[in-house]
Amino acid sequence: MTRQNQIPTEDGSRVTLALIPLWDMCNHTNGLITTGYNLEDDRCECVALQEFKAGEQIYIFYGTRSNAEFVIHNGFFFENNAHDRVKIKLGVSKSDRLYAMKAEVLARAGIPTSSVFALHVTEPPISAQLLAFLRVFCMSEEELKEHLIGEHAIDKIFTLGNSEFPVSWDNEIKLWTFLEARASLLLKTYRTTIEEDKHLLEQGNLSLHAVMAVKLRLVEKEILEKAVKSASDNRKLYSKRLEDGDPLPKYEESNIAFLENTASDSKLPLVLRNLDEEDMEPAELKIQEALTISEFTENGYVNGKDSLLNGTKSESATVLPEEEATKDAKEISAECTDTAKVQL
Repeated sequence: MTRQNQIPTEDGSRVTLALIPLWDMCNHTNGLITTGYNLEDDRCECVALQEFKAGEQIYIFYGTRSNAEFVIHNGFFFENNAHDRVKIKLGVSKSDRLYAMKAEVLARAGIPTSSVFALHVTEPPISAQLLAFLRVFCMSEEELKEHLIGEHAIDKIFTLGNSEFPVSWDNEIKLWTFLEARASLLLKTYRTTIEEDKHLLEQGNLSLHAVMAVKLRLVEKEILEKAVKSASDNRKLYSKRLEDGDPLPKYEESNIAFLENTASDSKLPLVLRNLDEEDMEPAELKIQEALTISEFTENGYVNGKDSLLNGTKSESATVLPEEEATKDAKEISAECTDTAKVQL
């Protein structure tokens, strides 16, 4: 099953399963997705990532997968993975007295009240979508009203994911405090420390599978540690700005263009899904598909009207024990005056 790929049917109306000999033998390396499906010629087409000499191994880019996805679905750990990340599920609790207002603001921003997000190995550790969610999650009642019925409410919705335009200094402090606490809590769920994992790898007596497992949990801890430090630094930065009485940055209409789809006139190809994504919840799949299409069009990966892209990212999440989630929700409630339902 792991060797099969989804390709379009002859009329291009839906996808079916197929084996793609030779292409499937290529190993992964950093780069861009250069594989598509040509409907006119009914064939998979792959453009070389670089010039290869006779006898050299040909690599392709599997997509922006985390190492967790590589280990589970491909059977290897990729060193220095620039797209590595730790998945977390965040949601606004329906018991929150401001739930209706938060849900409406999130809906206007195109973000669900519960979704799978990620902490990235790169800086910043969070995406614009996660930043927008956390800002709404930590909003006061007055701030929510400003984004619903206040002056320039629509414009404010557009800037929720822009780090240059905070809702308020207090809101920034709350969201980074929340993220720092969340990442710190997730670090505590591991049974070993970073130092212990490094020592295990240095001993050199682990099986191949054990090495992959230890490397995977080690890099996840390192990502969480970076997230904790980044959140702490931002919390201190915005606390200083609040203390100094710095004015909030002002924005104009030209500043909100970053959220508009500049490629809206392009004819988007159908994005193929891998088999391992079939277990995703419908809502999560829809979100991921939208994110993938957005990334493809922004980076110019569309191969033309007769092409289909492959390499859609998959998502996976491991649910925390109920008592951990409940305990953590209570801890966060004291800081953000909200109740969180959070899972790794």
